[in-house]
This record gives sequence, structure tokens and C-alpha cells, in this order.
Amino acid sequence: MAFSNVLALCILLAINITMPTFAAIYTVGDTSGWTIGADYSTWTSDKAFSVGDSLVFNYGAGHTVDEVKESDYKSCTTGNSISTDSSGATTIALKREGTHYFICAIPGHCAGGMKVAVTVKAGKQTTPSATPSSASPSSGKGSPSDATTVTPTTSSSTKSYASSASSASPFVAMLIFSWVTCYVLLLL
Repeated sequence: MAFSNVLALCILLAINITMPTFAAIYTVGDTSGWTIGADYSTWTSDKAFSVGDSLVFNYGAGHTVDEVKESDYKSCTTGNSISTDSSGATTIALKREGTHYFICAIPGHCAGGMKVAVTVKAGKQTTPSATPSSASPSSGKGSPSDATTVTPTTSSSTKSYASSASSASPFVAMLIFSWVTCYVLLLL
């Protein structure tokens, strides 16, 4: 009886470990990064963003990543940002569906092309899909609690998939937890 319970628990844990939840990580502008003069409309045209994906903005000093409303995006208006970051490596977790608008708030940069709009879809697929997102503040500007998270990062990959099966720390933690649980249950 105890052995069948342990076996069932081990099978359930193994299923949870091996079922990856794919989340794409997109580096905005690919190798060019977040810079003046880039064509971000072309960059987004072949991408499909989904809730759970992340945008990574890599840029040098003298730039920012500000999430703004559509009207501010169209007019390159600064000062009303939903969130802002100037760390040089910003990760935006796309937590909500819809269109999300990002600009550089340094005067003249948005007009020079440093603006991108991404549309995020709700459903997660094995390949990314287009859907809007939002960002939460990293510099103190207010934003809704269900907004996306802005996190400084050092990631340089153009697009990758993160999952519990391919990320070392969660995988190792779950593996250790599974072994300890199975061992304890076998002792019972």
C-alpha cells in the first residue's frame, strides 16, 4: 500500500517536472538592441507575443525604457509613464494581453525611432504569439498590480524558451524535493 502511494507521488512529481511551460524571451532589436534609428515595427512584424513572454531591452547610458499609453506613444510624449527604467538592461514580463507601448523618454529619441508597440495574446502556445503586455515599475512610477514586471537583466539572447524543465535552479530544486519526498515515503 505504501509503495503504491510513493509510486503515484513520484509519477505525479515527474510529470510536473517534465511538462515545460514555454515562455519566449525576446531581445528587443535583436543584436542592435534598444537604439536610435532602429525599425522596431519591422522587428515586431514576424513575432507573436503571448502572456508569460518577456521583452529584454539592452541599451547604453543615456536611454530609458518607459511604458506609456497609446496616445503618448503616438505623440512621443514623456512624463506620464506607466513604468520607467534606465538600468541599461531591462526585462519586461508580459503579464497581460493587449497592446503595450514602450518609448525612450530622452528628448528626441522617441522621434528618432526608439519606440516599440507589442501586441500580447492571452493563450500560451509552443511558439510565441502576438499579444500586448504591460510593465510594472522599477523606478517608482505607479502601475496596476496586474501589470508586467520590469527587471534589470544581463540577458543577450535574441529569443529563447524558459521552462521548469530547462531552467537549472527550479529543475534541481524539484528533483531534490522529489528524491527527499520519495525517500521519506519509502521509510514509512
